[in-house]
Amino acid sequence: MSRARQPPLVTGISPNEGISWTKVTIRGENLGTGPTDLIGLTICGHNCLLTAEWMSASKIVCRVGQAKNDKGDIIVTTKSGGRGTSTVSFKLLKPEKIGILDQSAVWVDEMNYYDMRTDRNKGIPPLSLRPANPLGIEIDKGRFPQKDLETLFPGMSADFTSENFSAAWYLIENHSTASFDQLKMAVVNLKKQANKKSEGSLAYVKGGLSTFFEAQDALSAIHQKLEADGTEKVEGSMTQKLENVLNRASNTADTLFQEVLGRKDKADSTRNALNVLQRFKFLFNLPLNIERNIQKGDYDVVINDYEKAKSLFGKTEVQVFKKYYAEVETRIEALRELLLDKLLETPSTLHDQKRYIRYLSDLHAPGDPAWQCIGAQHQWILQLMHNCKESYVKEQKGTSLLHSSMLDLDSDVRPSPIGHLSQTASLKRGSSFQSGRNDAWRYKAPQQVVFVEKLTKLVVSQLPNFWKLWISYVNGSLFSETAEKSGQMEKSKKNARQRQNDFKKMIQEVMHSLEKLIRGALLPFSLKEGESRQYGGWEMKSELSGQWLTHVIQTVRLSSESLTALEIPNDMLQIIQDLILDLRVRCIIVTLQHTAEDIKRLAEKEDWVVDNEGLTSLPSHFEQCIVHSLQSLKTVLDCKPGEASVFQQQKIQEDVCQLSIGILQVFIDCLEQLSTKPDGDIDTSHLSVDVSSPDLFGSIHEDSSLTSEQRVLIALSNCRYLERHTFLNIAEHFEKHGFQGVDKITQVSMESLKELDQRLFEMYIESKADPIVGSLEPGIYAGYFDWKDCLVPAGVRNYLKEALVNIIAVHAEVFTISKDLVPRVMSRIVEAVSEELSRLMQCVSSFSKNGALQARLEICALRDTVAIYLTPESNSSFKQALEALPQLSSGADKKLLEELLNKFKSSMHLQLTCFQTSSSAMIKT
Repeated sequence: MSRARQPPLVTGISPNEGISWTKVTIRGENLGTGPTDLIGLTICGHNCLLTAEWMSASKIVCRVGQAKNDKGDIIVTTKSGGRGTSTVSFKLLKPEKIGILDQSAVWVDEMNYYDMRTDRNKGIPPLSLRPANPLGIEIDKGRFPQKDLETLFPGMSADFTSENFSAAWYLIENHSTASFDQLKMAVVNLKKQANKKSEGSLAYVKGGLSTFFEAQDALSAIHQKLEADGTEKVEGSMTQKLENVLNRASNTADTLFQEVLGRKDKADSTRNALNVLQRFKFLFNLPLNIERNIQKGDYDVVINDYEKAKSLFGKTEVQVFKKYYAEVETRIEALRELLLDKLLETPSTLHDQKRYIRYLSDLHAPGDPAWQCIGAQHQWILQLMHNCKESYVKEQKGTSLLHSSMLDLDSDVRPSPIGHLSQTASLKRGSSFQSGRNDAWRYKAPQQVVFVEKLTKLVVSQLPNFWKLWISYVNGSLFSETAEKSGQMEKSKKNARQRQNDFKKMIQEVMHSLEKLIRGALLPFSLKEGESRQYGGWEMKSELSGQWLTHVIQTVRLSSESLTALEIPNDMLQIIQDLILDLRVRCIIVTLQHTAEDIKRLAEKEDWVVDNEGLTSLPSHFEQCIVHSLQSLKTVLDCKPGEASVFQQQKIQEDVCQLSIGILQVFIDCLEQLSTKPDGDIDTSHLSVDVSSPDLFGSIHEDSSLTSEQRVLIALSNCRYLERHTFLNIAEHFEKHGFQGVDKITQVSMESLKELDQRLFEMYIESKADPIVGSLEPGIYAGYFDWKDCLVPAGVRNYLKEALVNIIAVHAEVFTISKDLVPRVMSRIVEAVSEELSRLMQCVSSFSKNGALQARLEICALRDTVAIYLTPESNSSFKQALEALPQLSSGADKKLLEELLNKFKSSMHLQLTCFQTSSSAMIKT
């Protein structure tokens, strides 16, 4: 057997005081296991079971009846627990009595007024109340989030009084933990409530049973008394008299209350009229409400009210309703025009556009507002682009007050390439050279660059919303559920499929305008005839530099990436890729052209400071200038996804190859110009020589000026370094950056460099060898010397010593500039001297013995001195010279020759030792 339940215990009531028919909530413990378990409920001694609604074992809701006691307990009685107790009490308040003849400033609620005659409240039937718990089982809320339920049941409601009531939603929200038995109990409770509704006024009668019982008891008592007296059968009996009295009382009452009753009838008719106005005030007030809500921007409210009015009065035959509904339609038509104007108004956000389109579709606007919006947005974007161009063109011409902003390439400071290179090279050598220009300066952005940035920013900011609007138009997300139900969404999707080509043309037109506007600003020569006026108009005072073109390319690339991210088909963006390719090619060409100009100005940077290797800073400047130029082109040469190589076309390869050859040729011409300048055009006030280079004679730079021969030597040294290092390094950089035809560039440039080297070398040899060679013949025959009649040789004559000193001077000059040039120069000097000496010897008709010995001494002395620089040609010349002499016949002559040679070498030991030391050093190097 199950354990008996505890009796009910009431621990709280809310509110704890009130008049009759006040709705109260009772809380406590063991208040029953269900509605059927509750068999009794009294408040202040009045039975309230008829209005009681059992909510749970701890909660009951009911209405307080007409109690006799002013204050009393709340007693609950259940089948399972019996009669309960209460720890709280309820205080019943007396209502203010208002009779039918009493005037009141307010309408008396006929649902709950006080009757003086019966001293009772005439309350509404309890079954007309809306139960808070229609199933009558325990409610358990909060287990499922409200948002999840709204998603699961779109457009439905858990309110059982709503037209869109969803029973499943109500059960999940309030009874998710209920068992099957509890649900069966809930079905029984619903059936009971349905049966009660069919009882009609029975429940109202039950509420007044005590009155009927009292009346019956009174009538029964009267009947018994009359029967006991026997006067019932006599004329003029009490009953008859009572009837007459009652009739007179009724007539008197009618007379007394006729005015009151008339006022009551008038009040009833007025009340009925007010009820009609109240019932249909929605329609009567709707035009004014529409106007007010439009002014406030509450378009959703207007649309909802319109749909409601349309469903209620759209087909009415009542004239007054027709009149007001026609006024509503007029206001709605004005709203359609207003919304369409707002939709086509620019600028506008995507959110607002979608909102207005949804409003117009809900209002069944004629035509296709979404497509109209797309067309207006397209025209607006095009207009913005052309207005942007016009404003910057006017600003460039000085007719606008607009001002351009500063743009930074990579930082706020842009260093001068040449100044930077000069400074770097000077610091490398540790010299005190300073760049003639500032090492950095601010660049003001050209109008074309600012325009391209502004234009691309404009397109990237506007086109995504334009594209998203089209996507929403295609998938039907612009329309509300109302439009979906009415078939507008399917109609819109069908229209979108038919207009795909039209939209594609719109996108292509925007891309075409973007491409042409950028070409007009940066590549005007690429526009066709007739396009310049529409897309051009810029004043091209000077072409943009490679740095600005690189910046523009980066800007256009970022724009292309942003447009690609929108999933716009690649065929629509191909025109932008072609533009980027043309800009990249133009940037390379312009950069190479400007590099050639920068290299041409390198001659101004030549400081003629020679380092240990006989080089000036010019080759280093040249190489760094080209490296810097190629590095600036790295981002241009690199191919982004979807881009083609700039060298894919043969013509571009050839143009770039010729420009590269031209750059190297410009530097070669620069070298030739420097080496052949007149002395007066060379500023050598800052001339210095590396302290590690020995100056054997110490007189070459005493006057702090360079001779033309020294400049030629420096140029030769630079040429030698260019051939062996610089040009090869530059070729590697060209290959590294993907240049085509590098072999051709190197070959042509090397040939040109070698030609310059040979010309300069011949020029120097001519300037140095001719004086020495020209002094030999006069020196030989000085003092009327005759080979046929001369004394016994006493040593080498002065003319040869002078020739040797001149040769050593040339050696010293070359050695001071570049040690590597010494063998090459000295060999050619020796060849020229030996050839001249051989010619002179061969021209002598005959030699005496002493003359032959003298000639042999001088030839051998010269040959032995310059032995290290002998070449096959010079050896052949010395051999021919010796063969032209008679042979030594005696040993004494040979011994004398040897002694005199030793004497010569000993007397010129210092000069010859210096000469040989230099030679040894050259051999080691």
